[in-house]
Amino acid sequence: MTALLRYQGALLLRSQRWLAPFAVYAAFVAIGVRPGDRTLDSLGYAAAGLVPLTAWLVRICVTAEPPAARACAAAAAGPSRVRAAALLAGLGAALLTGVLAAAYTLLAGDLGGHAAGPAVLAGAGAVAVCALTGAAVGAVWSPSLVAGRGFAVLGAAVCSLLAWVAPFSPARAAVSVLIGAARAGAAEPALSPAAPAGALLLAGAAGAAACLASARRG
Repeated sequence: MTALLRYQGALLLRSQRWLAPFAVYAAFVAIGVRPGDRTLDSLGYAAAGLVPLTAWLVRICVTAEPPAARACAAAAAGPSRVRAAALLAGLGAALLTGVLAAAYTLLAGDLGGHAAGPAVLAGAGAVAVCALTGAAVGAVWSPSLVAGRGFAVLGAAVCSLLAWVAPFSPARAAVSVLIGAARAGAAEPALSPAAPAGALLLAGAAGAAACLASARRG
């Protein structure tokens, strides 16, 4: 699996298709996060943007290979493993981007009396939860499960929006904790274990479904 992850990561970098999502996310953070803003609010904002970013990157990773190369990789390692590596490569790229964005918000923002430790932990948790939620969205709308490109892109966009507002969404729950703590002033942010667990469950189920569908087609 390590070799497959390196292969998928190299495909992503060489394709340069990552430039567009990273540019959009960088603009999103630059517009919404300004020096002196409340750190917890900024962390929530930056984490929320990872949902569509991760879905976009996952979509890029699962479609990066030319058909001939995809067939060779599937014959050598199995279509399920190849698809799993592509999903993980997209998730990993999004997590790295989220860490960089969170670091920027921590350096530029104002903690407003909150302790740095809980803020860092809550921010890291929100980044992970939102990235996992976005990976679930990307996996559900991957070519293994949805063949039409236009319909898949539209579906991923709608589901990303729902992840921000749906009451049952782990991403919404994680971001709400940060925003609520920022407004409460003295309250320290602490994510409920339900948010990371729910995000892991969603990402795992969506990824497994995409891998199984890829194996059946392969």
